[in-house]
Amino acid sequence: MADKLRTQQQLEQLQARYIGTGHADTTKHEWSANIHRDSYASYVGHPPLLAYMAVGMGEPRERVRAMCIEVSFGGGVSLSGIFLGMVEGGSRHEVEGPGSWEDERWGSSGGP
Repeated sequence: MADKLRTQQQLEQLQARYIGTGHADTTKHEWSANIHRDSYASYVGHPPLLAYMAVGMGEPRERVRAMCIEVSFGGGVSLSGIFLGMVEGGSRHEVEGPGSWEDERWGSSGGP
């Protein structure tokens, strides 16, 4: 009986210390949000993986890092949407829509 109580107390301590550990009432959305947040934090924390993603996206490493941080804190940018557009042959402007970083960089013309 004491082992069950000790195990339960340890689990409660872990859940209090680490947000993403979950519990019996964790919804699918909460679990998915925790996984995504932790994944983007891992991308930012591992420079070789971040550099690999930056090369694949054709973006500077710091821009990809900033996008990962923005996504992990609930920003509007989705890296999967950017990847999807690149795989399908679309430009980043088509994927991100108006008001994207390309508009800021090149103006409304969409190119240099």
